[in-house]
Amino acid sequence: MTDLKREMIATLPRLRRFARTLTRSVPEADDLVQDACLRALSRAHQWDPAQPLDRWLFRITRNLWINEVRKRQVRLGDGHVPAEESVELVTTETGEARVAAVQLQSKIEALPADLSTILLVVSVEGYSYAEAAELLDIPVGTVMSRVYRARKTLAKKIAETGGGVQ
Repeated sequence: MTDLKREMIATLPRLRRFARTLTRSVPEADDLVQDACLRALSRAHQWDPAQPLDRWLFRITRNLWINEVRKRQVRLGDGHVPAEESVELVTTETGEARVAAVQLQSKIEALPADLSTILLVVSVEGYSYAEAAELLDIPVGTVMSRVYRARKTLAKKIAETGGGVQ
């Protein structure tokens, strides 16, 4: 197995989580990840081993999703999946922590797509603002303002439910 394939396999859980944030649907996310992996393998010669593979894969995934949304807008309308149909946040916690995680995830997914995606990339995946800007092909200032707005909106939603996640 080549180094590219080994690294790609190691990145799959993070790539799938990213795809779920974009698509808000498990089946669509799985299809998107599969398409992204096929695209990456078919264009392996374009990958610069000096650059992190995950950034390249995330960019491919994002671009494939943008293309899919554009196709849907032409064929079907808006191409969005309601937040309540999206997947659950996976945690190793049980009981109250699990309930809180599911409630928090639903609040995050209720955010506009641009805010929930950037919140995932920076806060969950741990990318710096500069890395997120490069990954999503947007200016660093836009990343900073979206993260700020996402956190502020999320805090407001939590406060509206009595100071906790409900």
